[in-house]
Amino acid sequence: MNQARNHESTSTVEESVTEQRWRVVAPPPSEIRRPPRKDPRTTLAVGAGRLAATLSQRLGAGSGAIIGGRVALLLQPRALRRLTRGRRVVMVTGTNGKTTTTHMIVEALRERGGTVSNATGANMLDGHVAALMTRPRAPYAALEVDELHLARVTEEFEPAVIVLLNLSRDQLDRVGEIRSVEERLRRALRRAPGAHVIANADDPNIVSVAVDHPRVTWVAGGNRWKHDALNCPRCGTFLDGADEWRCVCGLVRPPADLTVDAEGVTGPDGWYRSLELALPGQVNRLNATFALAAALVLGGDPDTALRRIRDIDQANGRYGTVSLGGRIVRLLLAKNPASWLEMLDLVSAHRHPLILVVNSREADGFDVSWLWDIDFECLDGREVVVAGDRARDLAVRLRYAEVSCEVAGSVEDALTRLPGECPDVLANYTAFRDLSAKSAAP
Repeated sequence: MNQARNHESTSTVEESVTEQRWRVVAPPPSEIRRPPRKDPRTTLAVGAGRLAATLSQRLGAGSGAIIGGRVALLLQPRALRRLTRGRRVVMVTGTNGKTTTTHMIVEALRERGGTVSNATGANMLDGHVAALMTRPRAPYAALEVDELHLARVTEEFEPAVIVLLNLSRDQLDRVGEIRSVEERLRRALRRAPGAHVIANADDPNIVSVAVDHPRVTWVAGGNRWKHDALNCPRCGTFLDGADEWRCVCGLVRPPADLTVDAEGVTGPDGWYRSLELALPGQVNRLNATFALAAALVLGGDPDTALRRIRDIDQANGRYGTVSLGGRIVRLLLAKNPASWLEMLDLVSAHRHPLILVVNSREADGFDVSWLWDIDFECLDGREVVVAGDRARDLAVRLRYAEVSCEVAGSVEDALTRLPGECPDVLANYTAFRDLSAKSAAP
């Protein structure tokens, strides 16, 4: 009897993977409509929120990207539901790549009409409300959302598109283990059966989240960080780590609808487009493919969308070249083992000096034991200086990796020790944020 149930479960999972195929169909013009007028309570809440945001900016207390939404939600707890009425909303979540992918989606949708976004990265409900009330008549919205808050979002409204990028360990003291995040994302999708999900076919955790949903576009581009997907998220069985993975419980890697490689993107019905980006690295090629998929689902033209995506050279300061301490540097965000893997791969293309900066504040997560999961051995022979609140922890890790480094009291101090070419500065979240605030355009 148990064998029969297992066979039935296996068949159900495999059928849900293999039968999910899609074709891009442009929405009829009647679907794209202006949001309806707001009710008086929402109007009052939005006005008060805007006033709070303006005061915050003028007093130098912040950008207003959170306080405005917080005030609006205090006066109208249903503000998110009200402000999304009549819009086609894309929600982007995952451990890494949310801000960049959201920015790409905004550009890809520009041809379709006005699009509002939480460009500052305020990715919880108050940040969403603050962003939406800046352009209440925009027909589209592209919003990044913290992995733990997607379920809160789908309690309020059903997005048109949900983009699921990846799952890996990040801020364990706040977020918890991946299994619990996967379960919450799965619950969020159950509340949004009418949304079109765009999901990473190479990440077993994401496949587990999306496989039971009725409408999924699968995107593939490789999964270099496999340490958080060695066991099946459904049954715990060890996966061999192969690209075409399969579990005995029936969870399998689905066939991809969009595939990106070093040359370009292959899409539905075999069409192909070359992909040359201003942003570096395979990780951004994958982000661009997710953005393209979202634009296609919403009826966008692939060539127009790709042309706009190709021209992006930074996203909220990421990958940008800035002036810091009187020097020109390239500023890169690396906040967890998976993103450090990608950024270290990116800087391996040259031999410029490196400054590595690690903090452990509340927004970073206080636990820095993840430093031992990163392959710093690839930096052997490089000129490296470390800084930040946990510079000495990082120096110890580099010593065990047999990488020579110096410890500096600040990034400005580190820059005085690295004459010559433009250094790369790899910083985790709060360090990146603080350096971005200090920097200026070159």
